[in-house]
Amino acid sequence: MTNRHRALPAALMLASGFAGLGYQIVWTQQGALWLGHEAAAVLAVVAAFFGGLALGALALGPRIERSTRPRRWYAGCELAIALWGLVLVFGMAPFSAWAARWVGEQPAPGWQWAVAFCGSFLLLLPATAAMGATLPAMERMTAGLRASRSIALLYAFNTFGAVLGVLATAFWLVPAWGLARTAGLCVALNLFCAVAAWRSFRTAHETPLPSADAATAPLARLALTGLLGIGYEVLVVRVLSQVAEDTVYTFALLLAVYLVGSALGAAAWARWGRGRVSRDTLLVAQSLACLLGAGALWGAEALKTGVLALLPAGMAGAVAAEVLLAMAAFFLPTLAMGALFSALADEAQQAGAGFGRALGFNTLGAALAPLLFGVLAAPALGAKAALLIVAAGYLPLVEKRLMVALPAVAAAVLALAAPPLAFVELPEGGRIVSYREGALAAVSVVEDEQGVSRLRIDNRQQEGSSSSRLVDARQALLPLLLHPQPRQALFLGLGTGVTAASAAQDPTLSVDAVELLPEVIAASGHFTQALAPRRLHLLSADARRYVRATARRYDVIVSDNFHPARSGSGSLYTVEHFAAVRGRLAEGGLFCQWLPLHQLDLDTLRSIVRSFMAVYPDGAALLASNSLATPVLGLVAHAGRFDPARLHERLAQAAWPESPAAFGIEDEYALLGSFVAGPAALHRFAGDAPLNTDDRPVVAYRAPRITYAPEGAPADRLVALLHQLHVEPAELVDGGSPRLAAYWAARDRYLDIGRGIAPSADVRRMLAQLRQPLLEVLHTSPDFRPAYDPLLRMARALGRVDPGAARALLDALVQAQPGRLEARQALRDIDG
Repeated sequence: MTNRHRALPAALMLASGFAGLGYQIVWTQQGALWLGHEAAAVLAVVAAFFGGLALGALALGPRIERSTRPRRWYAGCELAIALWGLVLVFGMAPFSAWAARWVGEQPAPGWQWAVAFCGSFLLLLPATAAMGATLPAMERMTAGLRASRSIALLYAFNTFGAVLGVLATAFWLVPAWGLARTAGLCVALNLFCAVAAWRSFRTAHETPLPSADAATAPLARLALTGLLGIGYEVLVVRVLSQVAEDTVYTFALLLAVYLVGSALGAAAWARWGRGRVSRDTLLVAQSLACLLGAGALWGAEALKTGVLALLPAGMAGAVAAEVLLAMAAFFLPTLAMGALFSALADEAQQAGAGFGRALGFNTLGAALAPLLFGVLAAPALGAKAALLIVAAGYLPLVEKRLMVALPAVAAAVLALAAPPLAFVELPEGGRIVSYREGALAAVSVVEDEQGVSRLRIDNRQQEGSSSSRLVDARQALLPLLLHPQPRQALFLGLGTGVTAASAAQDPTLSVDAVELLPEVIAASGHFTQALAPRRLHLLSADARRYVRATARRYDVIVSDNFHPARSGSGSLYTVEHFAAVRGRLAEGGLFCQWLPLHQLDLDTLRSIVRSFMAVYPDGAALLASNSLATPVLGLVAHAGRFDPARLHERLAQAAWPESPAAFGIEDEYALLGSFVAGPAALHRFAGDAPLNTDDRPVVAYRAPRITYAPEGAPADRLVALLHQLHVEPAELVDGGSPRLAAYWAARDRYLDIGRGIAPSADVRRMLAQLRQPLLEVLHTSPDFRPAYDPLLRMARALGRVDPGAARALLDALVQAQPGRLEARQALRDIDG
C-alpha cells in the first residue's frame, strides 16, 4: 500500500464524520419544527442516531465481518446515507406537517414522547443504520494496514471530522446556506466517500474472526458505558442551559467539546494506553473524571462571570466563555470515555466479537440515555442525583473492589454535602417562591425584597413579572379592542399568564392559551390568582404544532414576544408559521405578533418584519406601551381600515371589570395612537432582508448576537427604529385624521425626551427636566395623556412643599388640556 492509500482511510473517516454530525445538526433543527423545542429535538434525534447506529452495527456488522469484499459494504453504506439524506432534503417538511397532525393539538406527555422518539428513529433509520455499518466496514478494509485489529485511530479521525461538521454547520453553513443546502453538502461528502473507497480498496486484507461466548461480558460493559457516557452528556447540557445562553451555538459548542475529548481519548489510547493501562484503572478514572466534571458545574456561574470579566466584550468573548464552561464539565470525562471505549472494543474483539457488535452494543446503550436520563431521571431525581448515579455506575464494572473506594467516597461526599444543581439568580433580600424541574427546562418564580415576583425559564430567560401587569394586560387589550366583536381568542405562549388572563376577564370572550412547558402553566398561577379568570383554557402544547393540528378558528390570535435567541423560538417567527396562523383566523380575524425590541437588533427585526409582510402584506405595527427599558413592538394583520366611530363604541361597550382607561386606553385616539408604522413603512424598513424560513432560520442564528453582546440601550434602538418608520392616518382610517397624526408626533417626541431624563427621587429635579418638554408635547397633541399624567403627579407632590410652583404647573396643564378635569380638581385641593 502506498502512503496515499494509507492516508485515504483517515480522509474518509474525516469526511464521513463531518457529514454525520452535519446531518445531526440539520435534523435536530428540522425536528424542532414539529417537536416544539430544540431540547426535545436534541433528545429525540440523539436517541434516533444512536438507535440507528446500533441497529446497523448489530445487523450488518456480522455480515461485514464475514465478507471478503468489505469495500462493497462501505461504499454501499455511504451511498445509502447519501440517498436517504437526499430523500430527507425533500421529505422532511411534509413529514413534519404530517407528524404535527399525528401528535395532535394537545397530546398526553407519554404519547408525545413516544411519537418523538419512535418517529425520529424510523424517519432517520435508513441513514443512521448505514452509518452504523460504515465504521465496521472501514475496520475490515484497513485491517492489513494496522499492526492490530484496533480501530482507535480511525475512530479518532471519524470523531475529529464530526467536530468539524458540528462547528462548520452551526457557525457557517446553516446561517449562510440554510438547512437543505447544508444537507446537500453532506450528501456530496457521502458520495465522495463511496466513490473513493470503491476505486481505492480492491480486496480484504484479513479473514474474519470467529465469534465466541467469551465476548458476552465485554459487550455488556460496552452497552453500560455507552448508556452512562451519553447520559452524562444529556445531563450536563441540561444543567449548563441554566448558565450558558442556550442558543443554537451553545449546543454546538458543547457537542464539539464533547467530541474533541472523545477523539483525543481514543487517539491517546491507541498511542500510549494499549497494553499499559488496565480496564479497572480506566473505569475508576472514568468515574473520578465524571465526578470532577460534575463538581465543576457548581462553579459554572462563577467561572463564566470571571472569564467574561477578563475577555473583551463581544460575541467572540461570550462564545469563548461557553467553550471554557464546556471544557470544565466535559474535557476530562470525555477524554476518559474515548480511551475506555477503545479499550473495551479491543477487549471485545480479542474475545471474538467483531467490531460491528462492539460498536452496536455501545450505541445501543447510548440510544437509551436520552429517554432514561433526559426525560425520566432529571425531572424525577434532579440533575445532581442523576449525575452522581452516572459517575457511580462505572464502579460495579471494576473487578478489584479496593480500587472503587476513592470514587465511591467522593460520590458520597457530593451526595451529602453538595447543594442541588439548580441555578436561580436571587436579588438581594429575595427568595425562591417555587422551582420546578421539567424534561425540557427548569422554571422558577423569584420574589425580591419589594415583593415583586419574576418568572424565569432556565434562570436565563425572564418571562415577565408581577410589576409588569399593566403592559402585559395591554398586550391583550390592544389587539382585542381593535377587533369589532371578538368571541374566540387564542394566545400562543403563556409567560406569567397575565396577558391571557386579562383577556379572559371579558365575560363575552372565550380564551385558549397554548404553552409548551407544563411547569410554566403551574407557575403562572402565582401571577394570575388575583384575576381568577373563569373563561381561560390552558393548553399544554407546542404553539407551532397547535396551529397546524387544530381545526378551530379564532377571531383574534395573539402571539407572545418569544425571546428570539432561545431554543426553538426563532421558528415562531418564520414565514411558514405566520401562514399557518393565517389559516386559523376566522373571517375578519386579527393577528398580533409581539416582538421584544430589547432582545432584538434591527437587522434581525428586518428579517422578521419581511417574513410577516410576506404573509400579511397589509400589516401594520404598534407599540405595547411607551416603555423605553423593555419596548415591545406588535405586528398586526387585519382586514381593511379601522373605523374610529366603531372603535369609540367598542371601548364604551368593553365588558372587562376594569375600564380600558385604567390601562391607558382612554379613547380611540389612545388606541390608534399606539401604531407606529403602516404597510408602506414596514415594507421599506424590511427592504431585501433575508426571509426567516423553516429552511433558512435566519433569526435563530442572528438573534444570539445581541444576547451574547448587547449593542446599545433598548431605548436607543427604539428611537432609531421610530426614525425609520412612518404611518399615514389614511393607511389606518378612512379619510385620514390630523388629530391622529398629531398624537403620533407627540408620542415620538415623548419617547425621544425620555432617553435624556436622569431619574431622581427629588420632584423638583424631575420637574426641571420634564416641565417644558412635556408641556410642548401636550401642545402638539392635547389627546396625549402619557405626557399629562406625570406632570399631574408631580404637581400634586409639589403642592405639599411648594404650593405656588404647583399652582403654576396646574394652570399650565389646564391651558394645555382644558377638557380634562383632574388639574382643575388638583387646584381646588391646593387652595383648600
